[in-house]
Amino acid sequence: MLGHLLLLFTVFSALQLSYARNAPYAMRISCGARDNVHTRPTNTLWFKDFAYTGGIPANATRPTFLTPPLSTLRYFPLSDGPENCYNINRVPNGHYLVRIFFGVVAEPNFDNEPLFDISVEGTQFYSLRSGWSNHDDEVFVEALVFLTDGSVSLCFHSTGHGDPAILSLEILQVDDRAYHFSPQWGQGTILRTDKRLSCGAEKPKFGVDYSADHWGGDRFWDSITTFGQSSHLTLSTKNSIKKTSNAPNFYPEALYQTAIISTNNQPDLAYTMDVDPNRNYSIWLHFAEIDPLVTGVGQRVFDILINGDVVFQDVDIVNMSGDVNSALVLNKTVPVNGRTLTITMHPTKGGHAIINAIEIFEVILAESKTLLDEVRALQTLKSALGLPLRFGWNGDPCVPQQHPWSGAHCQFDRTSSKWVIDGLGLDNQGLKGFLPNDISQLRHLQSINLSGNSIHGAIPSSLGTITSLEILDLSYNFFNGSIRESLGQLTSLRRLNLNSNSLSGRVPATLGGRLLHRASFNFTDNAGLCGIPGLRTCGPHLSAGAKIGIVLGACVALLVIFTCLMCWRKRRQNILRAQGIAARDAPYAKARTHFSRDVQMTRHHGHENARTAVENGPSLLA
Repeated sequence: MLGHLLLLFTVFSALQLSYARNAPYAMRISCGARDNVHTRPTNTLWFKDFAYTGGIPANATRPTFLTPPLSTLRYFPLSDGPENCYNINRVPNGHYLVRIFFGVVAEPNFDNEPLFDISVEGTQFYSLRSGWSNHDDEVFVEALVFLTDGSVSLCFHSTGHGDPAILSLEILQVDDRAYHFSPQWGQGTILRTDKRLSCGAEKPKFGVDYSADHWGGDRFWDSITTFGQSSHLTLSTKNSIKKTSNAPNFYPEALYQTAIISTNNQPDLAYTMDVDPNRNYSIWLHFAEIDPLVTGVGQRVFDILINGDVVFQDVDIVNMSGDVNSALVLNKTVPVNGRTLTITMHPTKGGHAIINAIEIFEVILAESKTLLDEVRALQTLKSALGLPLRFGWNGDPCVPQQHPWSGAHCQFDRTSSKWVIDGLGLDNQGLKGFLPNDISQLRHLQSINLSGNSIHGAIPSSLGTITSLEILDLSYNFFNGSIRESLGQLTSLRRLNLNSNSLSGRVPATLGGRLLHRASFNFTDNAGLCGIPGLRTCGPHLSAGAKIGIVLGACVALLVIFTCLMCWRKRRQNILRAQGIAARDAPYAKARTHFSRDVQMTRHHGHENARTAVENGPSLLA
């Protein structure tokens, strides 16, 4: 007996450990918060907002009771650029429910309702509508998205109607197979929640209020008791419902314990909502036979129509689910051309229709993103050139296509199925930095226009590797140094403007020869350039830099020679001085000195006597 208990305990412990290891990833951020926040009544943890984005933190006003009880938000003034993003790293690859609550800044000088667009991973999936703060189900947006690169980027795009303001973000992992609606389902599809209704429920609830499985993503279920027809009735039960809380969607049991049922006065159940036209919608319908009057197969049968077309015929809940009080989920994805979507349950047996819950998703094809190397190169360029904040340059440069970066021109590359940068137009923007070598990573560039700025430094030789380049305009800047020989490798180049800089040296012959092939090159107003018609001849002339180098070299050489001579002279003097002192101090030197002095005196005396005899003797000519 003890062995069996030990075995059960071991299995139970293993299951607990497995559950702990496999708990879904969850990240909740209280935007603008300086500290982590726990909210009641569920004690939900919201992480502080740190190092995810720019913008300005501020106090928040809660638009509705559905909004999390958080006191701060973060807003993004247009002066910070039209695109601003939350970039969250270290997110495991997988399938996620992403939810964003919007905020209203609690200051009188702010517009009550900012209107802006929202994108995830480069795909725009929602635009706020006027009046959103007055509708409970519009104070947030929710979508299912696959994340595949270890991070998530959520961006907010200004539309000129107030500064985007965000109260909270939630990144909640769900099962990879959740809401598998068609063969096209997968990483290239985003499902935006349009409606999620719990029929017959008294009040809205989140998954946590249902004590739902964490892998369900804490979905929000709005409550509805009528479809606008007063003859409808609501049902509820406390009976257990079979086939709930199962993978991959993990629907909570309580969802199937309430329902709306039609009556004799209005046998059809019809739900109608406004939608955006020319879109695809994935519809999930939830049923459980909880009516005590229905106990077996064939007692309630109905057809399901979407905008008048039968999509499910002869639906018998008991037959299809296997029993009463057993969950049944039906899914259909349909195109909608008009502005309304109507779901109708039309009874064919039993006289009444029933439904427990409805989910409606807009199907959005995910945008192809820009090549990662080119995104990184643009970020390096942004930093090197000191790009003003008003440009933004956050998120993906090419997508969403409704909001490309200003100054970066995009083209879709069918070979890689990615967006690439084929042009830079940043002329007359007050740029003051330098041009980095990493610009060569933008290998699809056909045009570069950086004229009319204050860019300094050398022209990077790496520009010569962008073989597709046709136009290069760096005029009216402060570029210095020589023109790189590598620019001659740009065989497609047909316009080159380097005028009005501080360039020097010989223009590469490979560029000068191109002038004969209808290319338009401008090198004027560079005092140090030479070597082509219109500029001075190079000949034996040396550039200013070369002349300065020669003068400096000569000065250094003279200084070295002078220093060596001074050292040699000083050393020579020291040696001679030492020798003289040594000679004077020696005994034999003193004796020799006295002897020499006596000899000299004797010689001098004899000479004087001889001179006197001659001078005083008789003249031989006398």
